[in-house]
Amino acid sequence: MRYNEWKYRLRQGFLDRELKSLYGGDTERQLQRYGSLLDEFADLFEGDACLISAPGRTELAGNHTDHQNGTVLCAAVTRDMVAAVSPREDGCIRIISHGFGEVSLALDSYEPLPEESGTSEGIVRGIASGFRQYGFFVGGFNAVMTSDVPAGGGLSSSAAFEILIGTVFSHLYNNDSVDALSLAVIAQSAERDYFGKPSGLMDQTASSCGGITKIDFADPAHPEVERLNYDFRSGGYVLCAVDTHTSHAGLTDDYASIPLDMMSVASFFGCAVLREVDPSVFRASLSRSELSASVSREAILRAEHFFEENERVDLMAAALAGGDMQRYISGMNASGFSSREKLRNVISSSHPERTEMADALDRAENLLSGKGAWRIHGGGFAGCIQCLVPEPDYPSFSSSMDGIYGPGSCFELRVRPCGPYILGSGPV
Repeated sequence: MRYNEWKYRLRQGFLDRELKSLYGGDTERQLQRYGSLLDEFADLFEGDACLISAPGRTELAGNHTDHQNGTVLCAAVTRDMVAAVSPREDGCIRIISHGFGEVSLALDSYEPLPEESGTSEGIVRGIASGFRQYGFFVGGFNAVMTSDVPAGGGLSSSAAFEILIGTVFSHLYNNDSVDALSLAVIAQSAERDYFGKPSGLMDQTASSCGGITKIDFADPAHPEVERLNYDFRSGGYVLCAVDTHTSHAGLTDDYASIPLDMMSVASFFGCAVLREVDPSVFRASLSRSELSASVSREAILRAEHFFEENERVDLMAAALAGGDMQRYISGMNASGFSSREKLRNVISSSHPERTEMADALDRAENLLSGKGAWRIHGGGFAGCIQCLVPEPDYPSFSSSMDGIYGPGSCFELRVRPCGPYILGSGPV
């Protein structure tokens, strides 16, 4: 669709219904956002454009269970990454991105390049390679992107970027035929093998599937996805995040230690990951000395967290399905306690002076006074905490948190009903 036609449709309100379904009542700001994106695209590129959106995600339960083939409860959110895109015929890709910098590469090689490790170029090349391995087509394109998924805030801006790039290839060169799970698997492989970051499959699956989903990774190549329908505000609560604006710098070893510790316990039982270990066998071993003599105390605690958290996902999903918010709140707080005391991803063991996340959790607990829930969000150690606040208390809660961390640091996590979306065409 050409620039002038897009602008006309935006001005005349022809896309208001779609914008409302994606963003709730935030249509006016989104109209301005998409309009600015189109203006920038028209200044840089020629030809037709399509508008594509991919959502960030929030983890509801299942903290650090996905990389052990466990079960997670997660949701796509209305904060997203959007792009104006047009195809090009020379096999080259150029992306002007607010937040990810400029990407420029030619699809003349599909092997990982050492110099692209840790870069957006690596992710794009990895996704193109994954498409080819699956028998799909790829090609060049121009794109201008913008995002309101906070980088480093725990809402997985990286997964939104990956799913957006995959959706571009699917839309431009495969008639939107790439299914959500294939898109997620390709994106995860690109992050792991080309970007160089160990990654479970939760982030990409949550972004590609949309809505609230319970995902079972027992067979990681073919995860089971169960959709749940629930509106937190209808239950009288606001689901929100508080961005502490803390840096993840220097924490790579802390993140890497969690799956390594869990796998050391799995290895003791002759398994690759903890999901393969019988929970009753693990618990029986806690009273014997062989396990503690073979692995660290911290590894055992992290394994305990895995088995408890994996079971908690089913309980919290059932609570949402039944509209039982008190049961859900109990599970959410238990998840937060276990992450802090057993998983130990609130305070870094290598940087014990960094208590920012513990401080944020303590502040949430004091403000809520037992009326809601609070937990570490995502990988932990830095970034966001997640809170469930009674609706009448949310204005004062968010104001207090903004007063500490800055305006807009506390924001609502509204569930988005779908994954990637082609504006004017619908969900993928």
